[in-house]
Amino acid sequence: MKDDSREERRRVRVPRHLPRLALLVCLALVVVSLGIAFRPGNPPKPPEPPFSEQARAAALGDALQLRTAGDQLGAAPTGTGRPAAPAAAAGTAVARTVSLLTTQARALLRPGQTPSAAPTRSTTSASATSAAASAAPVDAAGLAADLAKSGRRRLSDAAAADGGMARLLAAVGTAQLLQSSALAAAAGAPDPAASVPAAGPAAPDAAPAGSCPAATASPSAAPASSSPGAAAGNAELPGALAALISTELETVYGYQVALTRLDGAAARSAAGQLARHEALVSGAESLSRSQCAPIPPRQPGYALDPSFLASPGPGLAALEAATLPAYGDLVALSDGETRKWAISGLLGAARRAALWGANPGPVPGLAADPASFPTLPAG
Repeated sequence: MKDDSREERRRVRVPRHLPRLALLVCLALVVVSLGIAFRPGNPPKPPEPPFSEQARAAALGDALQLRTAGDQLGAAPTGTGRPAAPAAAAGTAVARTVSLLTTQARALLRPGQTPSAAPTRSTTSASATSAAASAAPVDAAGLAADLAKSGRRRLSDAAAADGGMARLLAAVGTAQLLQSSALAAAAGAPDPAASVPAAGPAAPDAAPAGSCPAATASPSAAPASSSPGAAAGNAELPGALAALISTELETVYGYQVALTRLDGAAARSAAGQLARHEALVSGAESLSRSQCAPIPPRQPGYALDPSFLASPGPGLAALEAATLPAYGDLVALSDGETRKWAISGLLGAARRAALWGANPGPVPGLAADPASFPTLPAG
């Protein structure tokens, strides 16, 4: 009888505690579920900017870094343990370098953007030799070396960037390489850009016979988008090649005329440049054939200003400068080996223009007024 009573009490006690246990279990489940619901998850990783934007940001960062280094170098006093101020010639070249980099930074800055807001390049694509990562140069020769490194990086990135950005990067890199040579010469240092060739890769072979559509009568007419060699189906590429060939043919004619009026070292230099331009014409014509693009006919002659006949040097400088936009257009409208050839041609044209006394400017090959570029924030 006593065991029956104890069993009965146990049966009564279990139901009485069961609701409380169930409530505690439910509360525990609610707390756990709320913790899971409100636990902050990992924020989604922002997409990586396109390569062209990364290349622009890297170019902007390098230009600003080098500009700051140039400012510091030009303002460094003597006798204070800091780098000695450059000599007069080097000091002038440093000032020109700072001016060039200021204009280039403005060209690379998007409207309304501040330099600190520019996206940075990913560590996987950043160059270990980027000028922005270099230590501040201690003299003009060091600044020239860093400037040449930046110029080489810009030309390399231009080969893979989108059309318009490729032209801008090629222009910036070309001007930086030219200025690095001028700065090194003023400082009495070896040219850090001498190892950057302007010959470019060999032009592609012509398209196989019968693989191109029938040629049209107009040199500026574009072949059908199905042409086997058309770069990315760009219908403007044949026109850019035709314009470049015409410009180069006029330059060849100018050198031929100039050679009858030059002598000594100037004549020898002109003869070498004439051979170079004849090779460029052949290369551009080969590229046109590979793109199934019409080739403009060669003209018997071109009109030259009377001042050209009296003083060929400035006239040759003007002819060389006139080829820069044609190469810039080809950089923007082509890709692959054709673009590499055009980038190399742009560098060579800028060097020849400078050789004859022309100023290719801060962005050679880019038809833009520097006054229209965004303004850099103060400081």
